[in-house]
Amino acid sequence: MPAPLTLEALAERLAALPASCGPVRLVGLDGHAGSGKTTLARRLSQLLGGAPVLHLDDLASHEALFGWTERLTRQVLEPLGRGEPARYVMYDWVAGAYTTEAVLPPAPVVLVEGVGAGRAALRPLLACLLWSDMAAEDAWRRGRRRDGPGQRGFWARWVPAERAHFAADPSRPFADFLVRETGEGRTGYEVRESAGEAPDAPLNMTLRITRGS
Repeated sequence: MPAPLTLEALAERLAALPASCGPVRLVGLDGHAGSGKTTLARRLSQLLGGAPVLHLDDLASHEALFGWTERLTRQVLEPLGRGEPARYVMYDWVAGAYTTEAVLPPAPVVLVEGVGAGRAALRPLLACLLWSDMAAEDAWRRGRRRDGPGQRGFWARWVPAERAHFAADPSRPFADFLVRETGEGRTGYEVRESAGEAPDAPLNMTLRITRGS
């Protein structure tokens, strides 16, 4: 088994990938809620010289926890594919409404972070898919602790919704890399190339053929 990579080495690999969405290397960062995706995205962004991060929580809503594909495509993917800044309206989870417009530049690397970032509809535009490798129950336990008792009702609805999503549209088998926290307090990461249950052709090879056709 190959030795694990450091997060620094992973960032170097991501920066060297071919563009996948217009001029952008779109990198998906998926995993269970509470698995540390946001912190990981922030660390990678720093290592990539301030790469923009799109949080899928900003596109989802209480009514459409996973029904954000059309919004993502229209407001983000299509403009980035043309080499233009993407403008999207962020959802305010307290107000329960889409309120503030954000701008996402067509940077060399753009990180897309959130549960479902590796869904089938998005994978053809990804240069790479990362999976934040933590067991579901452990991640959900940490997420509940983070959010506190006031979000008990939300988590009661979220867990079955996430289970249903990954049962119908799994991401982990298609990940290029599995990223696991090491040490206390998320002080380090271990990155391994995935040997998941992906189709016969490696993901990146499949995407290059698709893009070149």
